[in-house]
Amino acid sequence: MDIKRALLYIALAAVATMLWSQWKQEHPTQLPSASPAVESVASPSESSSDEGRYMPSAASPAEKQSSPVGAKPIASSKGSIVTVKTDVMQVGINLKTGDLVHAQLPQYTVSLDQPDQPVQILSNTSGALFEMQSGVISTNTQHMPMQFHADKTYYELKPGQESLEVNLTATSNGITITKSYQFFKGKYQGSLKTTVTNHGSQDWTGQWFQQITRQNVPSSTHHIRSYDGAAISSHKTPYEKISFSSMDKAPLHQSIAGGWVAMQQPYFVSAWVPHSAPTYDYYSHVTTPQNGGANLYTIGYVSQPLTVAAGKSHEQTSQLYIGPEIAKDLAPVSPALKLTIDYGWLSPVSSIIFSVMNNIHHVVGNWGWSIVLVTLFIKLLFYWPSAQSYKSMAKMRKVQPRLLALKERFGDDKAGLSKATMEFYRKEKVNPMGGCLPMIIQIPVFFALYYVLIESVELRQAPFILWIHDLSIKDPYYVLPLLMGISMFLQQKLSPAPPDPTQAKMMMLMPVVFTVVFLSFPAGLVLYWLTNNLLSIGQQWYVMKTFDDKKKQKK
Repeated sequence: MDIKRALLYIALAAVATMLWSQWKQEHPTQLPSASPAVESVASPSESSSDEGRYMPSAASPAEKQSSPVGAKPIASSKGSIVTVKTDVMQVGINLKTGDLVHAQLPQYTVSLDQPDQPVQILSNTSGALFEMQSGVISTNTQHMPMQFHADKTYYELKPGQESLEVNLTATSNGITITKSYQFFKGKYQGSLKTTVTNHGSQDWTGQWFQQITRQNVPSSTHHIRSYDGAAISSHKTPYEKISFSSMDKAPLHQSIAGGWVAMQQPYFVSAWVPHSAPTYDYYSHVTTPQNGGANLYTIGYVSQPLTVAAGKSHEQTSQLYIGPEIAKDLAPVSPALKLTIDYGWLSPVSSIIFSVMNNIHHVVGNWGWSIVLVTLFIKLLFYWPSAQSYKSMAKMRKVQPRLLALKERFGDDKAGLSKATMEFYRKEKVNPMGGCLPMIIQIPVFFALYYVLIESVELRQAPFILWIHDLSIKDPYYVLPLLMGISMFLQQKLSPAPPDPTQAKMMMLMPVVFTVVFLSFPAGLVLYWLTNNLLSIGQQWYVMKTFDDKKKQKK
């Protein structure tokens, strides 16, 4: 039993330590690549081009492409910005392109130390570009030079209004493009209706596209992070990560009915969601600025070629989302979009844990106490199997002197000792693995809660008590990890001591190892482990005391 228990401790400590490497492998720092998927362009300081805005190649009806081939730069100067403000977001729209180039979320701050600085999702800042782009491609000309116009440069959702509409219009060569953005009260969801009106005397053929372009700037954060990169959705694969490294290796090339594209950051996501019926060509491309700097990564989709007859018009509506990864907000945009809340391989368990925690939070109003109470709930749920394990440990402690006597009797005869030990276990009705069950139960819950803490924006900057102001980051004073280590030490004192001195030393070292590993873990996760240890100590003491009392009564 002692070897198995030691292995469980070591395995958990090793896996916890390797979590850093696991996340780095999912989103490594990117290096400029010489692959065909990468295109080099002039930086803003060398050209008047809009930084990072590219379009997929057009396809004629006679030569339908299964996907875009590369990307071509649009030579146009940066335009003025139209500002749109609602109760939950403030966005900027570039009048030159009609793109969303700026977005702030006033209800979320960058950090507790900067309460007046809202989180910024989209940005047209050189070196940190992040834009949601859209447009129309003509089969006759790769780019239709246009300048959009709006009625005003500032729109604000007034009290009593449920929605806000911003109309942009541009005309070139007899073709009028109208972009109608709509934003809603209390929602991070919006919509974009793109209308093509043909004022000419001949049919117009072209395609429309939507994409997200982002500069991959290495993060300065040092805590464990969730996925940071692109993603797409299809009927076959509702949620598929498209990492920056995979874009470097080869461009995306898929035909998908409906679906969506997204760029994810820790706790936040930006997404385009087209109409679900047509088939779109999904693509990606990478651009390396000629003067260096971080690569620009674009992921998007382009429609099949469409024809607008002379004097006619055609419109296409899509949904957009710029905001936190909250399931109830993401699901109405697209059911699969809530999968961007990536709970990993234990997603079902994590979802249940978060649901229970969320319901508790509605009552107690504190996420820290929600963690404590959900831990208590889990302990009550597994009370009986844990009690059986502790009874097994109590039996082992009682027979420990006799096991030591067996070891002395057989000396170096390991085969004889093993056979005699198993016979002894069978005679005394002792399960040598019984004491491992509490640890086995904890492991999936530990990882499930870990994913809940790093993926659930609700716990971002959520306080507990006293010095714990953010459960999603490490304890600033390391009090919880130290208390957790002490609780592990006390728990070991209640357990049978290993007969082997080497094993005993190893087990005594485990609380120290765990304490060091947990120093950088989110405070909420350490709070769970500490609470679980304290509850386990109480249950173990009670069960073992009851077992001892019953033994004394029988005598």
